[in-house]
Amino acid sequence: MNMRTIILEFLTILSCCALPAALVSLGAGAVLASVVTAVPQLVWLSQHKIQLFAFAGFMLVLAGNSSYRNRNAPCPADPVQAKSCMRLRRWTVRIFYVSAAMYVIGFFFAFLLSRIT
Repeated sequence: MNMRTIILEFLTILSCCALPAALVSLGAGAVLASVVTAVPQLVWLSQHKIQLFAFAGFMLVLAGNSSYRNRNAPCPADPVQAKSCMRLRRWTVRIFYVSAAMYVIGFFFAFLLSRIT
């Protein structure tokens, strides 16, 4: 597993799922409302939430598939690099599971809860 793949997996998971979900969880929804007032073009996000969720889900599946396929890939022979490789691999899996959980929670609130109430 080369460093480029590790960085790509980490950035993909972080940008598509973990960061936006974390910001909303921390109360950035109110911040988003005030930003929409200042930049009304952001309304596009809510108008295209189905496509955005589909794209985020697709990226999450790609990241999970890549992480799964590389789970047994060899790390460098150098002990320091091998330790770093294994640490990044563990972090990638953790971030993936947290992102998947946040995606499911977001999907529930965006699509299922509105149908229930």
